[in-house]
Amino acid sequence: MACSLGECGVKKTLSVIGGKWKPVILWILKHGTFRFSEIQRTLPEITQKMLTQQLRELEEEGIINRVVYAVVPPKVEYSLTDYGKTLLPILIAMESWGKKHLER
Repeated sequence: MACSLGECGVKKTLSVIGGKWKPVILWILKHGTFRFSEIQRTLPEITQKMLTQQLRELEEEGIINRVVYAVVPPKVEYSLTDYGKTLLPILIAMESWGKKHLER
């Protein structure tokens, strides 16, 4: 069954959470609230620019919350929104499949 762009759920899901970093960022945030630097330390391979871009895109989609505290130096925290938490079953399934694939 073919699906046209915009009508296919898989394509739309991938447009929101697809790519090398977004699923991993979401996997980190499933554990709670994290500061930018904590996420960056967990993913040493990602550049600051790329992490900033990925977080912005997830925020624009309503998947994550970004809270900025008016302190010096600036403190910014990220967490999953309630809507973002609806992606957890997908991420858990991906993690389970990945483990089985590694054992294969």
